[in-house]
Amino acid sequence: MQKQKSYTEGVQGKLYLVPTPIGNLEDMSFRCIRCLKEADLIASEDTRNTKKLLTHFEIETPQISFHEHNYKERIPQLIERLINGETLAQVSDAGMPSISDPGHELVLACIEEGIDVIALPGASAGITALIASGILPQPFTFYGFLPRKAKEQQAVFEEIKELPPTQIFYESPHRVAATLKNMLPIYGEERQVVLCRELTKLHEEYLRGTIAELVDYLSEHTIKGECCLIVSGGEAEEEEVSFPESIIEHVDQLIATGLTSKEAIKEAAKVRGVKKQEVYKVYHTE
Repeated sequence: MQKQKSYTEGVQGKLYLVPTPIGNLEDMSFRCIRCLKEADLIASEDTRNTKKLLTHFEIETPQISFHEHNYKERIPQLIERLINGETLAQVSDAGMPSISDPGHELVLACIEEGIDVIALPGASAGITALIASGILPQPFTFYGFLPRKAKEQQAVFEEIKELPPTQIFYESPHRVAATLKNMLPIYGEERQVVLCRELTKLHEEYLRGTIAELVDYLSEHTIKGECCLIVSGGEAEEEEVSFPESIIEHVDQLIATGLTSKEAIKEAAKVRGVKKQEVYKVYHTE
């Protein structure tokens, strides 16, 4: 096992995972701003996007690009700087690093080298959309972006359609209508879904309804902005449990499976939906 005490002094530097606003710059926390100012280097998914943020908050820390196309070559460079005592802040274009964004591989590399990894709390589109959706917020499962091909999407939907947790997906505005069409025959017309777009921005919008209603709406309306889909979980069918009409016969049947009389009485009461005392009374008096 490995133990991390995040705020003890050490020779090595630390990796800070810094969330950035998903739309509204006012959502940037004081701590995140301070962390970016105090870091020796900022590893950014897109240095051009992050530059706008840094300029807005008068942050002059240098950047280095770190994204899905160069992370393999960048990680050894960043690890070396961390080992030499530099503090590194890692950011994605919007929201939490590693959540459908670069960062996870760098975290793993730091853990392997015994370098402290410190996550700052902040904006996440999926959670933001979930709590305002009106769909049960917990339990939930975050799936991020779906495969682009229809058959691959449908295979995912078939696998997860009956799972009880609320489902969270990210989707492009250009593909969301097709995604809902692929979902419709598998989840059914009445499954509740909420499409959230432009979160925290001026044109923030929530479309709440059934899958069929949203498919109809999107067939006549074009939408813009990154989308988040919140889909209600499946309702698993309860298995019918058969048991003898006679309580005595039921308890004897359970004892025959190897249970003690006490265990059998408790189990029979649970299955029949009655109090344990009632089963005990019938079994020991008749």
